[in-house]
Amino acid sequence: MKRMFTRISVLTFLGLLFISNAFAQNITITGVVTDAADRSAIPAVSIQVKGTTSGTQTDASGRYSINAPSNSTLLFTYIGYTTREVPVNNQTSVNIALQSDVQNLEQVVVVGYGTQRKIDVTGSVSTVKGEDITKQASVNPVSSLQGRVAGVNITNNGAPGSSPQITIRGTGTIYGNTGVLYVVDGVWYDDINFLNPADIANISILKDASSQSIYGIRAANGVVLVTTNRGKRGDATVNYNGYVGIQSVTNAVDMTNATEYATAVNELYGLLNQEPLFANTNLGEGTNWRDVILRDAMVTNHQISVNGGGEKSTYNLSLGYLNQDGNVENNNYKRYTARLSSDFQIFEPLKVGYNVTGSSSASKDAPGSIFRGLYAASPVVPVFNADGSYGDPNSFNLGNGSNMNPQATLDFYNQRTARYKVTGNVFAELKFLKDFTFKTSFGGDFGQDEVRSYTPKYFATTAQNATISVLGVNRVETRNWIIENTLSYDKKIEDHNFTVLLGQTAQRFKSYSLNASAQNVPFNSDADLYLSLGDAASRVINDSGSLNTAASYFGRVNYSFANKYLLNASLRADGASQFFGGEDVWGYFPSVGAGWVITNEEFMKDQKIFTNLKLRGSWGKVGNAGVPINPTTQLVSQGAGLIAFFGGLPYTGAGITTLVPPAIFWERSAGTDIGLEMGFMKNRLNVELDYYNKTTEQAIFDIPIFGSLGTSNSRLIGNQADFRNRGFEFSATWSDKTAGDLTYSISANLGINNNKVLNVTTGNNPIYAGGTGLVSGALATRTVAGRPIGEFFGYQVAGIFQSNEEAAASPQAGTTAGDFKYVDQNGDGLIDGRDRIALGNPNPKYNYGVNTNFAYRNFDLTIDVQGVAGVDIYNANLGYRFGNENFTKEFFDNRWTGPGSTNTYPSAKIGGATNYLPNDFYVESGAYVRLRNVQLGYSLPTELVNKWKMRKFRVFANAQNALNFFGYRGFSPEVGGSPTNAGIDANVYPLFATYNVGVNVTF
Repeated sequence: MKRMFTRISVLTFLGLLFISNAFAQNITITGVVTDAADRSAIPAVSIQVKGTTSGTQTDASGRYSINAPSNSTLLFTYIGYTTREVPVNNQTSVNIALQSDVQNLEQVVVVGYGTQRKIDVTGSVSTVKGEDITKQASVNPVSSLQGRVAGVNITNNGAPGSSPQITIRGTGTIYGNTGVLYVVDGVWYDDINFLNPADIANISILKDASSQSIYGIRAANGVVLVTTNRGKRGDATVNYNGYVGIQSVTNAVDMTNATEYATAVNELYGLLNQEPLFANTNLGEGTNWRDVILRDAMVTNHQISVNGGGEKSTYNLSLGYLNQDGNVENNNYKRYTARLSSDFQIFEPLKVGYNVTGSSSASKDAPGSIFRGLYAASPVVPVFNADGSYGDPNSFNLGNGSNMNPQATLDFYNQRTARYKVTGNVFAELKFLKDFTFKTSFGGDFGQDEVRSYTPKYFATTAQNATISVLGVNRVETRNWIIENTLSYDKKIEDHNFTVLLGQTAQRFKSYSLNASAQNVPFNSDADLYLSLGDAASRVINDSGSLNTAASYFGRVNYSFANKYLLNASLRADGASQFFGGEDVWGYFPSVGAGWVITNEEFMKDQKIFTNLKLRGSWGKVGNAGVPINPTTQLVSQGAGLIAFFGGLPYTGAGITTLVPPAIFWERSAGTDIGLEMGFMKNRLNVELDYYNKTTEQAIFDIPIFGSLGTSNSRLIGNQADFRNRGFEFSATWSDKTAGDLTYSISANLGINNNKVLNVTTGNNPIYAGGTGLVSGALATRTVAGRPIGEFFGYQVAGIFQSNEEAAASPQAGTTAGDFKYVDQNGDGLIDGRDRIALGNPNPKYNYGVNTNFAYRNFDLTIDVQGVAGVDIYNANLGYRFGNENFTKEFFDNRWTGPGSTNTYPSAKIGGATNYLPNDFYVESGAYVRLRNVQLGYSLPTELVNKWKMRKFRVFANAQNALNFFGYRGFSPEVGGSPTNAGIDANVYPLFATYNVGVNVTF
C-alpha cells in the first residue's frame, strides 16, 4: 500500500511539473552583472536556473546569456558578494548589481549563553564548521581541530579511543583538572569522546578571558562550545556517511639486528671488565620485534541520520558505529552512539526541546609498557622456540628482569575497558513582552567506566609467569547534573542595540569508584570472570567517592551604536564546594570588551582598500575550581605497614600523605586581548591579528616535600606560583572563484606563545618534577621564576671521556671511558646538582596550519598542513638500559667504540649510573610538519542522482598524516603530559597514517 501511495505521489508530482512546464516556454535572457558600489563589471559570476543544474557565467565584461523558462528564477552567486534570486517574469533582459558580501560580519557566532553577530564580538572567538570536521578521518572531534585554529595546540595519542590533549594559548593551570571546559548544547563536560564527529554542527573556541569569563568557575584552561545538529523543517532527509581504511605506523624506530646487538653487548661486557657474552656475534638478522608486535590496522566508521520536521516541530536522529583496531596486536576499540533531538513550538512565544545522546564503547587494551618492551627486547631471542615454547631471554643469559618476550606480554595480557554514557538536556524558551526571553534548561550525564584486568596462572618465560591468577575490577560511576536559568532583554532603539543577560546556575558533580580484586579465579571465557569465583580470603574491596557542588550567578551587557561602537561587560560569581572550609569560597570574575568598526565611519565610505576594518580589545578574569575536594583539609591514609597500639593491641595505623596550608585561594587568570580584523577585496581576503597577555595568579601546585618532615612520599598542596602566557596570533583566508568554475579557499594560521613563571611563592625555590624512570629521584623538569613551566633541567654534556685516565682526572666521580662528560658550570671542581642548567622547553612556541579547499565542477579537494616548532622532548627511551636491552640502530651506528671514534654518543654502557642522569643528550627538538589531511571527493551529477531517487551521492578517498617531517629519534614528536611532566617520552603510543575511502549519500 505504501509503495502504491509513493508511486501515485511521484506520478502526481511529475504531472504537475509537466503542466507547469507546458505553460512556461524557454526564452533567451541577457544582461550585465555589476558591483553595486562602483558599478564595475564582475566576471565569472555564476548564473543558474533555480531548481535545475543548467547555468552559465558572466564573461570578462560582466555580460551573460542564458536560456530559461519565462517563469523561472535566476540565481546569481559569486564569492565576496551576496547571492541574489531574480524572477524572470518573461523578461529578456535582466541587469543586476551585486552587493558586497558582509556575511563575515553578519555571520552568527556561538558565544557563552547565546549567539552574536560576528561584527558585535569584542573577544577572540574562532569557529570551525561541522563539515570541516567530518572531512577528517579522526574518531575524536577534537583531533579534527588540529592546525585549524591559531593559538590552539592539540597533542594526539595513537591508542584507539584515546582523547587528545588540547591547550588554548598555553598552559592555564597546573594542578587538578588541567583540561579545557567543553560545553555541549549547554551541558558541561571534561571530554567529548562520546560524540560522533558527524553529529556536530559547529565548534566555537573561546580563547580570551573576556569571552571565557561567563564560564568563570572552569574557564582557566579555555572553553570549547559544541553545537550539535538539530532538526530542520521539511521532508525527512536521510544521510549516510561511512568509510573504511587502513592505519599504518609512521616513522617507526629501527632497532639493531641480532649481529649488531651481540656486537654491542660484547662491547658492554668488555667495558665492565667481564667476559664476552656471545662467543659468536654473527647471528644474522634475528627477531624484528617491531614487525612482530605492530601491524597495519583496520578502521571503519558509519553514521546514519534522519532529519526533518513540520511547522510546529523538528527532529534529528542519528546512529553511529566505529570499529578501530590498534597498531598493536590484539588492541581494538569499538564505539556505538545514538543521538535524538527534537524542538516543539508549543505556541508562538513558547518553544521546548530536548536532546539525548547515548554512547557505549568497549576496548581490548594494550599493555602500558609494550613500546618500552619494543625498545628493550633482544633480537637474539626468538618469538617461539622450535618446540613451540616462548623464546626466553634467560636462555641467552639475558634474564635481568627487564628483558622480556613482548609476544608473551601480549598473549597473557587481558584487560578490557567498557564505558557507558547517557547525556543530554531538556529546555523551555519563553518570549514575552516583545523583547524578553526566559530560558530554563536541565541537563546532565550518567556514566560508568569499568576496567577489568585478568592475569592467568601461566608460565611463558623465567620472568613472565604467575603462580596464581588475579582478577581486578575498577569501576567509576558519575552522576552529574546542571540547571541553568537565563533571562535576556534584546532591544533596538534607532542606532542603539543592546542585550542584557542575567543567569543562574546550579551544578552537582558526583562520582563513586570501586576497586576490587580476587585470586585464583578460573578462566573459562572473558564472559565468565567473576570475583566471587576466587578465593574468599583473597578478595579485597575498596570504594570511594566525591561530591562537588557549585552555585553561580552571572550577567552580561552587550551594546552597540550604529554598528560602529561596541561594548561588552560581564560578571560571574561562583561558589564551589571544593573551597568550603577555606577563606575563599566565592570567586568573582569580571570582564569588559570594546570594539570599533572603523569601516562604518563616514570618513571611510569612499576608501577602496578595506571591506571591513574592526579594532577590538578586552580584559577579563577566569578561575579554576577543577581541584580535588577539600584541598585545605589535612588528609591521612591507612596502610598495612603502619601500626598503632592501643591498650596493647595492634591496629592499622595512618599516616599523613598530603600537607596543606591553612587556606587555599581560588586560582585566577587575568587576560588582556587586542585584536584587529580586516577584510579586503570584497571580503575575498580576511585577516585577523591578536595579541594577548594572560597571567595565572596564585596557581595551585602539589610539590614533593622532604621525608624529614615526618611524612613519606608526601606532597605539599597550595598556591605556589604566578605564571604568564603572552603571544601573538595570525590568521588569513583567501576565497575566490575563477572563470573556469574553480572555487577555492586558502587559509593560514600561526600562533606564537611564550610561557614564563613570574614568581614562586615558596621563597622562589624551584619546583622539581618530571621523573624519567631511569634513576630513582632524578627529576628532569624544573619550574622556577623567570623560566617556562616544567622546563627540562639537568647536566650539559661537554663530550665523551676518551680514556679511563681522562675520566679519573675529571671532577666527575664514578665514570670511565665512553661515559658522558658533564660541564662544571660553577667551576668548583666538582660535578654535582649545582651544575645543572636549563636544557629545553616542552611548551610549544609556534603552532601553525595551512588549510585549503578546492571545488571544480563535481570534484572537491581538501589539503591541510599542520606543524609545531620551538618545542623540546626528553627522549627517556634512549636511556632505558638496565642490563641487556636492545639498542636503536641510530645509536649503534654512532656509539663510542674507542678513543677518537666519537665525542657525541656514549659507549654501549649508556646505562651507566652517571649516564642515566638527566642531561641534554636526551633532549631533542620536537618540531615537526605534517601533511595532516588530504581528501579528494567526487559528487555524481545532479541528473544522475535524481534519476536514482537521491539528493546527493559523493565518494571520497582520504589520507591523514601521510607525510611527516621531523628529526626526533622516537616514534612520534607528539608527546603530552601534565604541565610539570610534559614532553617526557617514556612509552608513547605512536601515531599512524590513515588511508581510507568512503561515501556520503543523502536521500
